[in-house]
Amino acid sequence: MTVHRDILRKADEVVERARDTDCLDRRAFMRLSTLGISASVLSACNSAGPESASKLLTFAMRSNEKFERWLLGQNTLARTGGITSAGSRFLAYWVSKSMPLWDTASRGAWRLEVTGAVKTPRTFSLDDLRRMRLTTQRVPHYCVEGWSAVADFTGVPMRALLETVQPNADAKFVDFSSFDDGYHESWDIESTLHPQTMLMLAKDGAPLSAAWGAPARVHGPIKLGYKNTKYLTRLTVMPAANGGYWSDRGYEWVRRDVSQRGSRSL
Repeated sequence: MTVHRDILRKADEVVERARDTDCLDRRAFMRLSTLGISASVLSACNSAGPESASKLLTFAMRSNEKFERWLLGQNTLARTGGITSAGSRFLAYWVSKSMPLWDTASRGAWRLEVTGAVKTPRTFSLDDLRRMRLTTQRVPHYCVEGWSAVADFTGVPMRALLETVQPNADAKFVDFSSFDDGYHESWDIESTLHPQTMLMLAKDGAPLSAAWGAPARVHGPIKLGYKNTKYLTRLTVMPAANGGYWSDRGYEWVRRDVSQRGSRSL
């Protein structure tokens, strides 16, 4: 893979700054030195990533999924524990004009539909999901705007959830759809089945708040924040990718004409 000149320069800057402040361990330093930019560097030893990460992440967003895997280490586990949680400093985001709230009076009880290229489509209530085996992990969350934060995330491992519906052999992607003004994003199946990807139901020991995507959202430290769809209503297993809210507006991992790309960061 050809590495952009700015990436090399930023990598060198991050290495020097982190090494000077004793924030970079040997493993991360070696990975950076061989241009495998570690996600742990972007979290910069606390709950707020370095401002210099912004251009790196913007470049990642405008490149392709291979770069994202390389940048965030899809084939490895994000570090857990021993990191200060961001707590109330954790930023919230939605695309609707106001914070999305599930209205049971008009919509009935919330349900999560899991459908598509599967043998046994299912619909889950919130209680159904809470009765499944839950796991908690303290991992980073990386925003494409250049900040990162850490929290304790609790939920159902996505691998366990998909096992209940038995994906077909041609299942290659999963689309995560929401009630946030049509917001959706699709993931490759490998990322969806990563051991740290979960259907998130709680944050820092409390049920997920509306600001952070209640009743449920997808979360995985191997994807940039805008891919972690909040306010979920449906998971669709698919043989091919179908884009997403931002990728349909120009932020696309699939190669396309540069004139179609937007300039706004997430």
